[in-house]
This record gives sequence, structure tokens and C-alpha cells, in this order.
Amino acid sequence: MPLVQISGAKILVTGASSGIGAALAPMLAAKGATVGIVARRKEKLEVVLEQCREHAPASQLWTADLGDLDAAERVAIEAWDAFDGLDCLVNNAAIPKRTPMARLTKEEVDTVMRVNFTSPVRMTLALLPRWLERDRGCVVNVSSMGGRLGIAHEGAYCASKFALCGWSEVMAIDLHGTGVEVKLALPGPIETEIWDLPDNEPAHYKGPFVPAAECAASICDAIEGSGFEYYVPPEFPGGGGSQHGIVVGKTSNVDGFLGAIAQMAKDS
Repeated sequence: MPLVQISGAKILVTGASSGIGAALAPMLAAKGATVGIVARRKEKLEVVLEQCREHAPASQLWTADLGDLDAAERVAIEAWDAFDGLDCLVNNAAIPKRTPMARLTKEEVDTVMRVNFTSPVRMTLALLPRWLERDRGCVVNVSSMGGRLGIAHEGAYCASKFALCGWSEVMAIDLHGTGVEVKLALPGPIETEIWDLPDNEPAHYKGPFVPAAECAASICDAIEGSGFEYYVPPEFPGGGGSQHGIVVGKTSNVDGFLGAIAQMAKDS
């Protein structure tokens, strides 16, 4: 039985101004959670907060750039204090970076790693001693299929998401038997603005996409589930089959996978 039930829980969701986070936060509130939300864009956060407060009036927002690692850590502690504890942290915030490797800069890699990997790590480590002390807590790290499969021109993004997968696995190993649960969520192609943000090459993948609300519902299942790894949702859109099956297929023939993806990138 999971240690965290959404009803009555206090949950902090990062990257909640749009996409998966904006769909997830009101869904958690409707299920009985008090929700904290954080992102850079206050105007958009206020819209999401209003939706949350329809069900959970004590929900709150924090405006912060999570690429500022000290600010990210500060938000985690402020949310803990504001809610007199947090039951769950959903590390959802992420930025894309679609740039061919030959043009990728070290500054771009550093920026993506800070937001997508180091910020979740810092926020989690800020809360971990408190969770261990009370022997109860849950972190949900939202990685990506790009954390299990390489994607052409997305070296920085995939590096950050692979890192988050590895971090989550070791965290689950090291905390096994404690009251702290670790969940890894792996979205596939979700219908969010991440595909259209400026300063990125056009994505090779053109659809179909999964609605953000469907992904959010799968993350809710993960929070209350008893396992570690969750494909959210389990099926690739458009009848593409099991997302887990796609990853297993890659591992059975890595050279074939790399060659096929490289050829697709050249042909597109």
C-alpha cells in the first residue's frame, strides 16, 4: 500500500504554469490535496492557483526561476513551512534544447542541466532530512522517454533526463525500507508548449500527441501506486504500442536503434 494518499496530502508541483504541471495541480486539488505550485510566470500561475482553490482553498503559489538553484531550494523550504510539512514533491519543471551536437554550447548544456536535473536534486535534498525524520514522504521525478532513449539533436535535454532517471534509481535503492517513496514518471510525446518554444530546432516528431490531462492522470496513479517506474501514460499515442516495450526494444539492439534514429534525422 502506498504511504502517500492524495486526499489530505500537501503536494508541491514545479513547472505548474503550463502543460503537465498546469493540468496536474488542479487535478490533485480536486482529489483532496492542498497544492503548492511554482514556476516563473506569475500570471499563468495565478490562473492555475484559482483552479486549485476551487477545491483546496489553502493552496499557494511561488514565483521562481528554478534555474536559480538557491531559489529552488528556498521554495522547497518555504512551502514546507507554509503547509507545516509536505507529503510529496513533484519535480516536473523542464526546458527543451533541440540543437545539433556540433552547434551545442557549454552554456546551453549548463542551463538545461540546472533546470531539468540539478534543481530537482537540490529541492529533494532540502526536504529529504525532514521526510526521514518523520519517516514519510514522496518524490515524483518527471523524466521523459528522452531519459531512456536518445533523441536526435536533443543531447542536452536527454542528458538531463537520463541523469534524473539514474538519480531516481539510486535514490530508490538507498532509501529502500524507509518511509520515503521515490517514483519515476516517464512521459512520451505530450501536447505542451515544449515543442514550440523559441531558440530550438523544429522537432522531428510531428505527432500524434497525448493530452496533458491524460499524462497528469497517470502521474496521480503513480503517486498512489506501489511501484517505482511509470510510463505516463503507458501507451504511445496513435497505436504505437507500449512505451515500456519501446524502451526494451531499444536495449535489445542498441546499434540498430541508433542507426535508425540517425537515418530518420537525416531523412526529415
